[in-house]
Amino acid sequence: MIAVKSMAAFEHGGNVYEAIDPAAGFNQWLDFSANINPLGLSAAVKKSIEDNIDKLVHYPDPKGSELKRAISQYYGVPEEEIVLGNGASELFYVYMHAIGAKNVKIPVPSFSEYERSANALEGNISYFYLNSEDGFTLDVSELAKSLNGIDTVMIGNPNNPTGNLLKRETVEALVKSAEKTGTNVVVDESFLDFREDRELYTVMDLVSQHDNLIVMNSLTKFYALPGLRLGFAVMKSSLREKMEKNKDPWNVNLLAQKAGTTALKDAEYQSRTREAVGREAPKMAKALKSIEGLKVCEPAVNFVMFNIKGRGITANELTARMKAKGILIRDCSNYPGLDEYYVRVAVRSAEENKILLKKLEEALNG
Repeated sequence: MIAVKSMAAFEHGGNVYEAIDPAAGFNQWLDFSANINPLGLSAAVKKSIEDNIDKLVHYPDPKGSELKRAISQYYGVPEEEIVLGNGASELFYVYMHAIGAKNVKIPVPSFSEYERSANALEGNISYFYLNSEDGFTLDVSELAKSLNGIDTVMIGNPNNPTGNLLKRETVEALVKSAEKTGTNVVVDESFLDFREDRELYTVMDLVSQHDNLIVMNSLTKFYALPGLRLGFAVMKSSLREKMEKNKDPWNVNLLAQKAGTTALKDAEYQSRTREAVGREAPKMAKALKSIEGLKVCEPAVNFVMFNIKGRGITANELTARMKAKGILIRDCSNYPGLDEYYVRVAVRSAEENKILLKKLEEALNG
């Protein structure tokens, strides 16, 4: 289904800075609202940050040469196709300004920064609604039919908050269809590093074959660096040059560059992360399915979305009850394409997940 947008209320998870009532019975939030690596900061990355503190008296490398080289080696893409960002979200905005986006199509529900970045140029945004009855699966062939007059279509793979994945060949088919209408396809692969079988889904290496393909990736989620901010984009060099002209030359700070370079070489951390998420995400989904009245979306990575309508309680009410227990979860009712009964939780450690499930059942029972 296709529709012109209505303005969404932009919110995010991860607001751990809200004051806690001294009488609440807890002194810090247990945050399941932001989808961050449950292993936390890598020891190697932490050491890298500590070792480079004294270098803050210097400007960061405006070219980000060391980090680009590490990205190129890890992901197998040419350095001249890489743009560095202060998180992937910054690059959505830079992209919109670089191309002067006017007409943007967004399958929804999806990450709110796609729309918010397009709104920065006051462009025309249209939604392509995903259907809950078929698990929010994106029908790429139907989407392709709606791209006349569209300069950019933005998709998440896997999609946040639904967790849906598109196979590599499916995304490339969309890119080829979009070429005929002069439409750029921006693919956000920010969560794909959590999967062992990333190669079945990524199209990052196909950028050199398609002028209209742009791939965004966040390094903050997989490497637990949201407070430092780090991301990158891969695109043809002609568009990369426009992107570079539309951003601050020092947009990625020195510590972020050093941390990213170190993180990409930390194979042991990467392996442990994928093992932990691959083990805990299915366990989380199975436990949620065992709770009467919940309709659970299958997780692809480190978060699970589910519908609580069967329990006769709204997402807003459940979020408030969980908050009173010291646990933050994501109320998804502000996502276009979702109603007031959807929530999302991150996958954390086994022990923390047990706490979530126990408190969740208590909250659902009032």
